Amino acid sequence: MRRPTLEAVAARAGVSRATASRVVNGQTTVAPEIRDAVLRAIDELGYVPNSAARSLVTQRTDSIALVVSEPGNRVFSEDPMFSTAIRSASVELEAVNKQVVLMLVSSPKSHARVERYIAGGHVDGVMLLSMHGADPLPSALSRLRVPVVSYGRPAVPVDIPYVDNDNVGGAEAGVRHLVESGRRRIATIAGPQDMIAGQDRLTGYRNVLRDSDRRSIVAVGDFTRESGAVAMRQLLRDDPELDAVFVANDLMAVGALQSLRQAGRRVPDDVAVVGFDDIEAAKYTEPPLTTLRHPIAEQAAAMVRLLLNLFEGGPADPVILPTELVIRESA
Repeated sequence: MRRPTLEAVAARAGVSRATASRVVNGQTTVAPEIRDAVLRAIDELGYVPNSAARSLVTQRTDSIALVVSEPGNRVFSEDPMFSTAIRSASVELEAVNKQVVLMLVSSPKSHARVERYIAGGHVDGVMLLSMHGADPLPSALSRLRVPVVSYGRPAVPVDIPYVDNDNVGGAEAGVRHLVESGRRRIATIAGPQDMIAGQDRLTGYRNVLRDSDRRSIVAVGDFTRESGAVAMRQLLRDDPELDAVFVANDLMAVGALQSLRQAGRRVPDDVAVVGFDDIEAAKYTEPPLTTLRHPIAEQAAAMVRLLLNLFEGGPADPVILPTELVIRESA
Protein backbone atom coordinates (compact mmCIF):
# COMPACT_ATOMS: atom_id res chain seq x y z
CA MET A 1 0.00 0.00 0.00
CA ARG A 2 1.34 3.40 -0.99
CA ARG A 3 2.39 5.78 1.75
CA PRO A 4 -0.06 8.73 2.13
CA THR A 5 1.31 11.96 0.66
CA LEU A 6 1.02 15.56 1.80
CA GLU A 7 -1.07 16.20 -1.33
CA ALA A 8 -3.57 13.56 -0.16
CA VAL A 9 -3.76 15.23 3.26
CA ALA A 10 -4.39 18.62 1.64
CA ALA A 11 -7.13 17.17 -0.59
CA ARG A 12 -8.83 15.43 2.35
CA ALA A 13 -8.75 18.65 4.41
CA GLY A 14 -9.85 20.82 1.48
CA VAL A 15 -6.80 23.12 1.68
CA SER A 16 -3.76 23.84 -0.45
CA ARG A 17 -0.57 21.81 -0.17
CA ALA A 18 1.23 24.89 1.18
CA THR A 19 -1.31 25.27 3.98
CA ALA A 20 -1.05 21.59 4.90
CA SER A 21 2.73 21.94 4.93
CA ARG A 22 2.56 24.88 7.34
CA VAL A 23 0.46 22.81 9.75
CA VAL A 24 2.82 19.82 9.53
CA ASN A 25 5.82 22.05 10.20
CA GLY A 26 4.25 23.61 13.27
CA GLN A 27 3.81 27.13 11.92
CA THR A 28 1.30 29.30 13.77
CA THR A 29 0.01 31.34 10.81
CA VAL A 30 -2.94 28.98 10.19
CA ALA A 31 -6.47 29.54 11.47
CA PRO A 32 -7.49 27.11 14.24
CA GLU A 33 -10.36 25.56 12.26
CA ILE A 34 -8.11 24.93 9.25
CA ARG A 35 -5.38 23.47 11.49
CA ASP A 36 -7.98 21.13 13.02
CA ALA A 37 -9.09 19.98 9.56
CA VAL A 38 -5.52 19.21 8.49
CA LEU A 39 -4.72 17.36 11.71
CA ARG A 40 -7.91 15.34 11.32
CA ALA A 41 -6.92 14.41 7.77
CA ILE A 42 -3.44 13.41 8.96
CA ASP A 43 -4.98 11.12 11.56
CA GLU A 44 -7.51 9.59 9.14
CA LEU A 45 -4.91 8.87 6.45
CA GLY A 46 -2.10 7.84 8.79
CA TYR A 47 0.22 10.39 7.20
CA VAL A 48 3.83 10.45 8.46
CA PRO A 49 5.97 13.44 7.38
CA ASN A 50 9.08 12.75 5.31
CA SER A 51 11.81 13.75 7.76
CA ALA A 52 14.41 14.43 5.05
CA ALA A 53 12.10 16.71 3.09
CA ARG A 54 10.95 18.43 6.27
CA SER A 55 14.56 19.13 7.25
CA LEU A 56 15.12 20.88 3.91
CA VAL A 57 12.23 23.21 4.68
CA THR A 58 12.80 23.85 8.38
CA GLN A 59 16.62 23.63 8.39
CA ARG A 60 16.22 21.48 11.50
CA THR A 61 16.90 17.76 12.00
CA ASP A 62 15.34 17.53 15.50
CA SER A 63 18.39 15.47 16.46
CA ILE A 64 20.96 16.36 19.12
CA ALA A 65 24.40 14.75 19.35
CA LEU A 66 25.51 13.62 22.80
CA VAL A 67 29.27 13.19 22.47
CA VAL A 68 30.93 11.18 25.25
CA SER A 69 34.73 11.25 25.28
CA GLU A 70 35.17 7.79 26.79
CA PRO A 71 35.47 4.18 25.51
CA GLY A 72 32.33 2.09 25.30
CA ASN A 73 33.13 -0.25 28.20
CA ARG A 74 33.44 2.74 30.55
CA VAL A 75 30.15 4.25 29.39
CA PHE A 76 28.00 1.11 29.32
CA SER A 77 29.31 -1.09 32.10
CA GLU A 78 31.75 0.54 34.50
CA ASP A 79 30.50 3.97 35.53
CA PRO A 80 26.78 4.48 36.33
CA MET A 81 27.19 8.24 36.03
CA PHE A 82 27.09 7.93 32.25
CA SER A 83 23.88 5.91 32.08
CA THR A 84 22.19 8.36 34.45
CA ALA A 85 23.26 11.39 32.43
CA ILE A 86 22.35 9.82 29.07
CA ARG A 87 18.94 8.69 30.31
CA SER A 88 18.13 12.09 31.81
CA ALA A 89 19.16 13.98 28.66
CA SER A 90 17.14 11.59 26.48
CA VAL A 91 13.99 12.02 28.56
CA GLU A 92 14.33 15.79 28.52
CA LEU A 93 14.77 15.85 24.73
CA GLU A 94 11.96 13.38 24.11
CA ALA A 95 9.61 15.74 25.91
CA VAL A 96 10.21 18.31 23.14
CA ASN A 97 10.14 15.76 20.29
CA LYS A 98 13.88 15.63 19.74
CA GLN A 99 16.10 12.57 19.66
CA VAL A 100 19.59 11.85 20.95
CA VAL A 101 22.38 10.65 18.68
CA LEU A 102 24.91 9.04 21.03
CA MET A 103 28.50 9.28 19.81
CA LEU A 104 31.49 7.81 21.66
CA VAL A 105 34.91 9.34 21.14
CA SER A 106 38.07 7.55 22.30
CA SER A 107 40.62 7.99 19.49
CA PRO A 108 41.81 10.58 16.94
CA LYS A 109 39.95 8.64 14.24
CA SER A 110 36.67 8.84 16.15
CA HIS A 111 37.23 12.55 16.82
CA ALA A 112 37.52 13.15 13.08
CA ARG A 113 34.42 11.03 12.39
CA VAL A 114 32.32 12.97 14.90
CA GLU A 115 33.55 16.31 13.57
CA ARG A 116 32.65 15.34 9.98
CA TYR A 117 29.21 14.11 11.03
CA ILE A 118 28.38 17.33 12.86
CA ALA A 119 29.85 19.53 10.12
CA GLY A 120 27.55 17.69 7.68
CA GLY A 121 24.49 19.21 9.33
CA HIS A 122 23.09 15.93 10.68
CA VAL A 123 22.26 17.43 14.10
CA ASP A 124 20.92 20.75 15.37
CA GLY A 125 23.23 20.95 18.37
CA VAL A 126 25.81 19.12 20.45
CA MET A 127 26.15 18.18 24.12
CA LEU A 128 29.65 17.27 25.32
CA LEU A 129 30.18 14.88 28.22
CA SER A 130 33.36 13.80 30.04
CA MET A 131 35.84 16.02 28.26
CA HIS A 132 39.56 15.73 28.99
CA GLY A 133 42.08 18.54 28.81
CA ALA A 134 43.55 17.70 25.40
CA ASP A 135 40.16 17.08 23.77
CA PRO A 136 40.16 18.87 20.37
CA LEU A 137 36.39 18.74 19.87
CA PRO A 138 35.35 21.89 21.81
CA SER A 139 37.56 24.14 19.67
CA ALA A 140 36.61 22.32 16.46
CA LEU A 141 32.88 22.58 17.14
CA SER A 142 33.22 26.21 18.14
CA ARG A 143 34.65 26.93 14.68
CA LEU A 144 31.67 25.15 13.06
CA ARG A 145 29.30 27.60 14.79
CA VAL A 146 26.95 24.80 15.83
CA PRO A 147 25.21 25.30 19.21
CA VAL A 148 27.25 23.41 21.83
CA VAL A 149 26.78 22.89 25.58
CA SER A 150 29.15 21.08 27.92
CA TYR A 151 28.37 18.84 30.89
CA GLY A 152 30.99 20.38 33.17
CA ARG A 153 33.25 23.38 32.72
CA PRO A 154 35.53 22.82 29.70
CA ALA A 155 39.18 22.24 30.52
CA VAL A 156 40.32 24.05 27.37
CA PRO A 157 40.09 27.84 26.90
CA VAL A 158 37.07 27.91 24.61
CA ASP A 159 33.85 29.89 24.99
CA ILE A 160 31.25 27.11 25.35
CA PRO A 161 28.21 27.36 27.66
CA TYR A 162 28.23 24.71 30.38
CA VAL A 163 26.36 23.21 33.32
CA ASP A 164 28.44 22.07 36.28
CA ASN A 165 28.06 21.24 39.95
CA ASP A 166 29.90 22.92 42.80
CA ASN A 167 32.91 20.62 42.79
CA VAL A 168 35.08 22.86 44.95
CA GLY A 169 32.36 23.59 47.50
CA GLY A 170 31.30 19.94 47.65
CA ALA A 171 34.86 18.75 48.27
CA GLU A 172 35.27 21.41 50.95
CA ALA A 173 32.11 20.19 52.70
CA GLY A 174 33.30 16.57 52.66
CA VAL A 175 36.78 17.33 53.97
CA ARG A 176 35.43 19.77 56.55
CA HIS A 177 33.22 16.96 57.86
CA LEU A 178 36.35 14.85 58.39
CA VAL A 179 38.17 17.71 60.13
CA GLU A 180 35.24 18.44 62.42
CA SER A 181 35.02 14.76 63.39
CA GLY A 182 38.57 14.99 64.74
CA ARG A 183 40.54 13.30 61.95
CA ARG A 184 44.14 14.50 61.78
CA ARG A 185 45.86 12.73 58.88
CA ILE A 186 43.42 13.21 56.01
CA ALA A 187 44.50 11.94 52.60
CA THR A 188 42.74 12.24 49.24
CA ILE A 189 42.41 10.09 46.17
CA ALA A 190 42.11 12.81 43.53
CA GLY A 191 40.49 12.40 40.14
CA PRO A 192 42.38 12.73 36.83
CA GLN A 193 44.03 16.11 36.59
CA ASP A 194 43.19 16.57 32.91
CA MET A 195 39.51 16.92 33.91
CA ILE A 196 38.00 19.95 35.61
CA ALA A 197 36.10 17.82 38.15
CA GLY A 198 39.37 16.18 39.22
CA GLN A 199 41.13 19.54 39.50
CA ASP A 200 38.32 21.30 41.38
CA ARG A 201 37.76 18.54 43.92
CA LEU A 202 41.49 18.49 44.70
CA THR A 203 41.35 22.28 45.14
CA GLY A 204 38.48 21.94 47.63
CA TYR A 205 40.43 19.32 49.60
CA ARG A 206 43.52 21.51 49.75
CA ASN A 207 41.55 24.61 50.73
CA VAL A 208 40.21 22.99 53.90
CA LEU A 209 43.48 21.35 54.92
CA ARG A 210 45.36 24.62 54.48
CA ASP A 211 42.90 26.42 56.74
CA SER A 212 43.03 23.63 59.36
CA ASP A 213 46.83 23.42 59.50
CA ARG A 214 46.97 19.83 58.19
CA ARG A 215 49.28 18.62 55.43
CA SER A 216 48.05 17.28 52.10
CA ILE A 217 48.51 13.57 51.36
CA VAL A 218 47.60 12.96 47.71
CA ALA A 219 47.28 10.00 45.37
CA VAL A 220 45.67 10.28 41.93
CA GLY A 221 43.21 7.90 40.27
CA ASP A 222 41.22 7.99 37.03
CA PHE A 223 37.66 7.77 38.42
CA THR A 224 37.60 3.94 38.10
CA ARG A 225 37.17 1.45 40.93
CA GLU A 226 40.49 -0.26 40.23
CA SER A 227 42.39 3.04 40.36
CA GLY A 228 40.83 3.78 43.74
CA ALA A 229 42.02 0.44 45.11
CA VAL A 230 45.55 1.02 43.79
CA ALA A 231 45.69 4.59 45.12
CA MET A 232 44.49 3.50 48.57
CA ARG A 233 47.25 0.91 48.79
CA GLN A 234 49.75 3.60 47.81
CA LEU A 235 48.48 5.98 50.50
CA LEU A 236 48.76 3.29 53.19
CA ARG A 237 52.35 2.63 52.17
CA ASP A 238 53.20 6.35 52.14
CA ASP A 239 51.51 7.13 55.47
CA PRO A 240 50.44 4.09 57.54
CA GLU A 241 49.03 6.42 60.22
CA LEU A 242 46.44 8.17 58.05
CA ASP A 243 42.98 8.16 59.64
CA ALA A 244 40.74 9.52 56.86
CA VAL A 245 40.52 9.76 53.08
CA PHE A 246 38.43 11.98 50.83
CA VAL A 247 37.88 10.23 47.51
CA ALA A 248 36.99 12.29 44.42
CA ASN A 249 34.26 9.91 43.23
CA ASP A 250 32.28 6.99 44.61
CA LEU A 251 33.66 4.36 42.21
CA MET A 252 37.18 5.05 43.46
CA ALA A 253 35.83 5.05 47.03
CA VAL A 254 34.46 1.53 46.49
CA GLY A 255 37.94 0.44 45.44
CA ALA A 256 39.45 2.23 48.44
CA LEU A 257 37.12 0.42 50.82
CA GLN A 258 38.22 -2.90 49.34
CA SER A 259 41.91 -2.07 49.87
CA LEU A 260 41.28 -0.90 53.44
CA ARG A 261 39.46 -4.14 54.21
CA GLN A 262 42.29 -6.20 52.73
CA ALA A 263 44.80 -4.22 54.83
CA GLY A 264 42.84 -4.97 58.02
CA ARG A 265 41.76 -1.33 58.53
CA ARG A 266 38.30 -0.83 60.00
CA VAL A 267 36.03 1.83 58.49
CA PRO A 268 35.33 4.26 60.08
CA ASP A 269 37.11 3.24 63.32
CA ASP A 270 40.62 3.29 61.85
CA VAL A 271 40.06 5.20 58.61
CA ALA A 272 37.03 7.33 57.72
CA VAL A 273 36.05 7.50 54.03
CA VAL A 274 34.08 10.18 52.16
CA GLY A 275 33.22 9.85 48.46
CA PHE A 276 31.66 12.11 45.83
CA ASP A 277 28.64 11.57 43.51
CA ASP A 278 26.20 9.49 45.61
CA ILE A 279 25.75 6.74 43.03
CA GLU A 280 23.22 4.04 43.89
CA ALA A 281 25.93 1.63 45.06
CA ALA A 282 27.03 4.10 47.78
CA LYS A 283 24.07 2.99 49.90
CA TYR A 284 25.13 -0.65 49.77
CA THR A 285 28.89 -0.59 50.37
CA GLU A 286 30.22 -2.05 53.62
CA PRO A 287 29.84 0.22 55.49
CA PRO A 288 27.43 2.53 53.57
CA LEU A 289 29.39 5.42 52.08
CA THR A 290 29.28 9.01 53.29
CA THR A 291 29.44 11.07 50.11
CA LEU A 292 28.60 14.30 48.31
CA ARG A 293 25.43 14.12 46.27
CA HIS A 294 26.25 15.30 42.76
CA PRO A 295 22.94 15.99 40.95
CA ILE A 296 23.84 13.99 37.84
CA ALA A 297 20.34 13.70 36.36
CA GLU A 298 19.50 17.32 37.15
CA GLN A 299 22.77 18.48 35.59
CA ALA A 300 22.08 16.57 32.36
CA ALA A 301 18.52 17.95 32.20
CA ALA A 302 19.80 21.49 32.79
CA MET A 303 22.32 20.95 29.94
CA VAL A 304 19.45 20.12 27.58
CA ARG A 305 17.46 23.18 28.68
CA LEU A 306 20.49 25.41 28.16
CA LEU A 307 20.96 24.04 24.63
CA LEU A 308 17.28 24.55 23.78
CA ASN A 309 17.60 28.09 25.09
CA LEU A 310 20.52 28.68 22.70
CA PHE A 311 18.31 27.60 19.79
CA GLU A 312 15.97 30.46 20.66
CA GLY A 313 18.77 32.99 20.96
CA GLY A 314 18.63 33.03 24.76
CA PRO A 315 21.50 33.69 27.18
CA ALA A 316 24.37 31.25 27.55
CA ASP A 317 25.33 31.92 31.15
CA PRO A 318 26.95 29.00 33.02
CA VAL A 319 24.71 27.01 35.37
CA ILE A 320 26.23 25.77 38.65
CA LEU A 321 24.21 23.28 40.71
CA PRO A 322 24.76 22.73 44.46
CA THR A 323 26.02 19.53 46.05
CA GLU A 324 24.82 18.00 49.33
CA LEU A 325 26.71 16.07 52.00
CA VAL A 326 25.02 12.70 52.63
CA ILE A 327 26.23 11.26 55.95
CA ARG A 328 26.26 7.48 56.27
CA GLU A 329 28.36 5.06 58.30
CA SER A 330 31.78 5.35 56.59
CA ALA A 331 32.54 8.76 58.15
